[in-house]
Amino acid sequence: MRTGNLAGRLALFTDGGTIDVEQASDGRFSADPQAVYARWPEFVRWAAGAPGDPRPFSVEDLFAPSPRPGQVFAIGANYREHAAEGGVAVPESPMVFTKWPSSFTGPTGEIALPSETVDWEAELVVVIGRHAYRVSRDTAWEHVAGLTVGQDLSDRTLQLQGQYPQMGLGKSFPGFSPTGPYLVTPDELDAPDRLTVGCSVNGETMQHASTADLVFSVPALIAELSSVLTLEPGDVIFTGTPAGVGMVRTPPRFLQAGDELITYIEGIGEMRHTFTANSQETA
Repeated sequence: MRTGNLAGRLALFTDGGTIDVEQASDGRFSADPQAVYARWPEFVRWAAGAPGDPRPFSVEDLFAPSPRPGQVFAIGANYREHAAEGGVAVPESPMVFTKWPSSFTGPTGEIALPSETVDWEAELVVVIGRHAYRVSRDTAWEHVAGLTVGQDLSDRTLQLQGQYPQMGLGKSFPGFSPTGPYLVTPDELDAPDRLTVGCSVNGETMQHASTADLVFSVPALIAELSSVLTLEPGDVIFTGTPAGVGMVRTPPRFLQAGDELITYIEGIGEMRHTFTANSQETA
């Protein structure tokens, strides 16, 4: 099953187009894409036989599948080669930080660059579909609503300034957490633990890897996080980025105004973003 956020409304996606969930369910489910996660098992059962006439849609109208998550988790150094390129040891336990929901945006559009040192980080993103507390690895997938494509865009200047890293702030400017285009349930994928992930800038490949290379897999992350806290429906986990980021290149390479960033994951889809210079305007 593929669901998503079409112009702010919960939608199902088929080969023939899109179905508006509120209309097709006669109001049983809200149009709010965030609200469905609290009723995810019920929604999955309904969607298996959902009526409706699929209609055409534009990918430019797609927004973040979980636009207002209560909790956002991100994992650092979760690919061995990325840890190595950054000069850090492979973590013995997940390195967890957060990104703020105000940085969320959809799978297409323009993103303003707040500095000259904004870097790309292609990532597999998990959305939680059931309360998870002290969940085992063996049952972790049962708590996943679906998977989507993400970017953990990073202002390296802010992230690395000062005595201690500012991981959350440096990765939470407006537009720095794009996700989409769809939320894909794990059963839709032949091998949800082994997906090709990567990105390109202006047609040049920057990252290309497999999620099989994650140090801590999706089940491992859910088990580790839920051993401490409760994961709630709609929560989002950015699982980490593979090798190939810009700051470790010689010379370092960062996103510039006019660049096109394409981020993709096998079986889920791709995101396309262009970048503009920050206008420095304030509200």
